[in-house]
Formats: sequence, C-alpha cells, structure tokens
Amino acid sequence: MDPISYERAADVNGALRSAQEPGSMYIGGGTNLLDLMKGGVSRPMRLIDITRIGGLDTVATLPDGGLRIGALVRNTDAANHALVRERYPLLSQAFLAGASPQLRNMATVGGNLMQRTRCQYFYDTAFAQCNKRLPGSGCAALEGLNRTHAILGASPQCIAVNPSDMSVALAALDAVVRVRGPSGERAVPIGEFHRLPGARPDLDTTLQMGELILAVDLPPPLFGDHAHYLKVRDRASYAFALVSVAAALQMDGNTVKDARIALGGVAHKPWRASAAEQALNGRPLTDARLREAASAALADARAQRDNAFKIELAQRAIVRAVKQAANPASPLAADDAGGLA
Repeated sequence: MDPISYERAADVNGALRSAQEPGSMYIGGGTNLLDLMKGGVSRPMRLIDITRIGGLDTVATLPDGGLRIGALVRNTDAANHALVRERYPLLSQAFLAGASPQLRNMATVGGNLMQRTRCQYFYDTAFAQCNKRLPGSGCAALEGLNRTHAILGASPQCIAVNPSDMSVALAALDAVVRVRGPSGERAVPIGEFHRLPGARPDLDTTLQMGELILAVDLPPPLFGDHAHYLKVRDRASYAFALVSVAAALQMDGNTVKDARIALGGVAHKPWRASAAEQALNGRPLTDARLREAASAALADARAQRDNAFKIELAQRAIVRAVKQAANPASPLAADDAGGLA
C-alpha cells in the first residue's frame, strides 16, 4: 500500500477545504474504500475522516412529512430506526438484505451510495483490461466470466453492475441526495446520482470534484402498507444480488393506483422499471397483467454469454415482489422466482 496522510475533519467546511488537495478522498465506515486500497484498485494520497462531523449522523422529519437520513447514519441504525421501519419498510428491508451484520454496523448511508462495482475484473489488478479501473484498456468481462453482469443499460466499455441494496429501494422511493461542494449545496434526484457506463465507466456517480454527501431525503411516505424488497442471490446471506426488486404500491382494493418498481443486480445503476409501472398503474392486479408488466420491464435486456438466465429471473422476481407487496400477509410463492430467495 502506498504512503497516505490522514486527517480528521471537524466540520463540513473543513472537509471541503481539505478535499481540494490532489489525491484526497473522504472516508466514513471504510467498508468498501479500505478493500479497494488493500487491493491496489484505489490509491488515495490523503484520507479525510468525516466521522466526527456533527449533524450528519441523525434522522429527522422534514416539514413536508418526509424524512432526512444523514450521510453518517450507520446502515444498521437506519434499518432499525422507528420512523424508517414504520413509514419506509421497503428501505428498512433493503438495508437488512445487504452484506452482514458486522458490515452494516460500520457502513454508512453516504458510503453505501458510493459503493464501487463488485466485478471481479475490476477488483483484480492482475487483469489489465478494465475500463472502469484503467480507462481505454478494454473490458475483460465481455469475453470472460460474466454470469453476474449487466443485462440492462450496459455499453461496449463496461457491463458491471451496481452492488447496493439500499440504492435500489431509494430509486423506487424517489429519494433525493443532498450534497455540498466548493460551489455550494445541491439536491440530486437519486435517478440522476448514479451513472450508466457509456464511454466513461470509471465514473460511477455524477458527484463533482470534492463534493460531500450530506444526507438522503425521502418524500412523504405513501407506500408503508404495500412494499417488499426481494433479493435473489446464490446464498442466503453475505452475497450480492443476482437480481433484486424493490416494489412499492398504492392500492385501491385490487387496483394499483401507483406502482414503484426498481431493479438491482442488472445494470451499472439502480434500474427504475418504468415500463412495468406504466403497465400496472390504474389497472386491476391480475396474474396476466403482472406477467405483462414484468415482460415490459425486460424488453430491452441484452444478455452476455453466461447471464441469459437473469432475464427470466428478473421477470419472475418482479412478479413475486409485486405480489408480496400487494398482499404483505400472504406467504411468498417460491415458484414465482424459480425457488430462489
């Protein structure tokens, strides 16, 4: 590991000033950044510890009835906060589906937003071809092992996927990320925070140089009664999603007034399934309608050699997650998602 300097920021303005130094990076829980440093993928010259900055580790109700979750709130604390569990059960479920209890106890909300991809070619510096790590070098995953890679929104430069569970739920809930940088504070809709790879897969987010995440704002709760987060993975815990679905509904009897569906494990960013939502909104929730919506969500999917199974798996997962959201008290139907959970 290369030599690095370390400083502890006392406040947001101090952190922003320090971040203007070349090679500076913020560190909170460090659950992803330290792995990247140990593997030689990330080589910061200076770490700015933001964990002692006051006011970023709180959860507060907003004037409009929404909720503000500070960037330094630990994932475990956010998942178990009474207001999150009661008003935003989808988000609480997503938090608890991620990583392990030990990692959730350390990881922060802001750090979760900043997770880098878990593509094996990105993490292993023995592979010279990785446009995300070395722009212009190529993408080893295109001709390599790509079972876990993207089926939506990929580019010839990168087929990696975003690993966050929390961000999938935030996408379905239309959250807003509040950030501050040298040019001031701005609010970034979650759908605009993460990027598709395009020609610059090395850029995961739309954050500008030196900007610091302050909080995540949630709109007033509308989906507390009908929400479900489904994570389909190779083992029951401590595994990233092959496919995940965040489903939130407003129901009027059996009619869907408003559907929110986002997918994880399928793209370089949390993927909002707008076509599926449109197919459900204003209509009775029938099996046929739900299958039609799931098919619409994957209409543009493009598989690689090893991951064609993800297309049907994602469709089945949408069906299962929406059914469970519509009827929270009913047992899950295992065959809807191929028996995986």
